[in-house]
Amino acid sequence: MTEPLIHSLKNGIMITFFVFMMMMMIDYLSVLTKGKMDRLIKGGKFRQYFMASFLGATPGCLGAFMNVSFYIRGLLTFGALLGGMIATSGDEAFIMLSLFPGKALLLISILFMIGILSAIIIDKLLPALKIKLSRECQFSGIHKEDTCRCFNIKEVIGQIKRISFVRLLLMVMIASAVYAVFKGFIGHDNEWGWERITFLVLSGLAGFIVITVPDHFLEEHIWNHIVKKHIGKIFLWSFSAILLVELGLKFLDLEAFLSSNMVLVLLIAGLVGIIPQSGPHMIFIMMFSRGLIPFSVLLTSSIIQNGHGMLPLLSYSIKDSLLIKLINFIIGIGIGYIVLLLGY
Repeated sequence: MTEPLIHSLKNGIMITFFVFMMMMMIDYLSVLTKGKMDRLIKGGKFRQYFMASFLGATPGCLGAFMNVSFYIRGLLTFGALLGGMIATSGDEAFIMLSLFPGKALLLISILFMIGILSAIIIDKLLPALKIKLSRECQFSGIHKEDTCRCFNIKEVIGQIKRISFVRLLLMVMIASAVYAVFKGFIGHDNEWGWERITFLVLSGLAGFIVITVPDHFLEEHIWNHIVKKHIGKIFLWSFSAILLVELGLKFLDLEAFLSSNMVLVLLIAGLVGIIPQSGPHMIFIMMFSRGLIPFSVLLTSSIIQNGHGMLPLLSYSIKDSLLIKLINFIIGIGIGYIVLLLGY
């Protein structure tokens, strides 16, 4: 029981800090550029579809986290977010690239194209279906300043001399995160993989923002909005979902169940893909690498599963999260079954 609890706690903290730092940097750039970044990302809808699917297709969950942050800010349409979730394979993309690089690249390319096409279709269907989505998150006080002196050396020195409790607390949090990286709490214990390196870089950028931004931005944008309104929910959802899956894998022997029911494996792959966690998808990767299941099953699982990417969205809107999972499931099962009929 202790091992699943520790693993869930580590991953929950890692996801929460990833999302926290991404939301903070997106907001920082938006204010710094006076909204120009928002308009650049929004652009035309096809630009959103392409960008969201591209970010989703990049290995790891960071692209999915960025897409959720953009969606919460109202910078991506629902269809674009859906396309990004379809395109993402989470951390498993690294495993697939190491086990079968050629087929993995083919799979990632297919997911990218399915993501763009799905985004276009869903955005056109939503108005006709009269489905109401969650409203974009309104950031308190954002863009009310005429200018943002986000890096003024004299003001920075003054802010450090009369450092506020909020600034000190955030600096301690980020310093603790950096310490956790070096001690192996974040990422694999003895390996400097992408998780630890990316986390360290993001921590450095987050620390720069916390030290240099004016008190207004720090308290209103970061503390009152991101920390108070989002971080607690993100951690609770992430930790709870990961712990539930870890306990299931440990005590219910899901791997044995899947391997002994090959007739239902396509449907099972879709159902397992609904779980907002990276681990379960690994079962299908290993079975595919050993020639035990066809490409169609791996494709179905990859379309429906989103790694950890769905967890931040669950903390923001359960309704939108369930809708994405439902549409992903329908698309994944449909395309997977067609590919299976074609003999792949």
